[in-house]
Amino acid sequence: MYANPAFVELTHASGWRGAPLKIVGEAEPTLASMIERARDANVPVMARGADVMFGGAMQRVDIAVNNVSDDCVLIELHTLGATFDDGVAPRVSESLRGLAHEVKNPLAGLRGAAQLLKRRIDDPDQQLLADLIISEADRLGALADRLLHPRGIANMRTVNLHEIAERARALIGAEAGAEIKLDRDYDPSLPDIRGDADSLLQIVLNLMRNALQAGAKTITVRTRAEHGSAVGGLTLKRAQRLDVTDDGNGVPDELRESLFMPLVSGRADGTGLGLALAQEIAHEHGGQISFRSRKGHTTFSLTLPAESRNG
Repeated sequence: MYANPAFVELTHASGWRGAPLKIVGEAEPTLASMIERARDANVPVMARGADVMFGGAMQRVDIAVNNVSDDCVLIELHTLGATFDDGVAPRVSESLRGLAHEVKNPLAGLRGAAQLLKRRIDDPDQQLLADLIISEADRLGALADRLLHPRGIANMRTVNLHEIAERARALIGAEAGAEIKLDRDYDPSLPDIRGDADSLLQIVLNLMRNALQAGAKTITVRTRAEHGSAVGGLTLKRAQRLDVTDDGNGVPDELRESLFMPLVSGRADGTGLGLALAQEIAHEHGGQISFRSRKGHTTFSLTLPAESRNG
């Protein structure tokens, strides 16, 4: 019924609509086995970092198979280890570039309207809200540029996790108003680290907004130093961890294994891109996002190296 660009590129498939599974070539046994398991157990089946033959070449891919109905399964393929010409890993999906292009013009109009509004109001609190709109439009414009022209993390500099957390709290507070209680528990001894402030802000905002959408009434942002943290198969001598804890509904059991994969969402109106992009940004910083969850208590943790990758 539908093939995403990664599927077509991997399989070199043409005329795939309605074709038998053998159109994927050497990958047929792997996919057939996963489809059978997904249908028998009626649960998502995942293979992370699997080495599979496509078009005569071995490719490392993430594969997810979901049983949608009696006569339909959803197969997602995401390549790993591929690079652009400049050696930078590709983004969540090339299809996002079209979306990024479409949002740039409305963002420019939004920013211009906020600037005009700021000039016409005298109330300092309202001017602050206008400034928030302008800065968020700038940040989203930069995010769109990042998707349109993927060049990795370009603005690495010295950043402070607490400053990022405070900005995220201000934005979420402006969105949610009195409906939400925002707490903080910071370790004041944490030093600055290297990172891209806008990208890291994107992660914290995503985690806090997810908490809101999960029905949270209280969200707590906590920071701590860590030693010997395991991240992506490596052990970090020194790391910093930022936790976002909420009292919402928690992560559904059926999504726990696939939560960070693109197009996976627990909401009917969700895009399933937020956590995938957040995890990607964390990986680009040499870190990762993990979570633990039960109803009434969910914590998403962003762990980042406290030293340079060479240090």
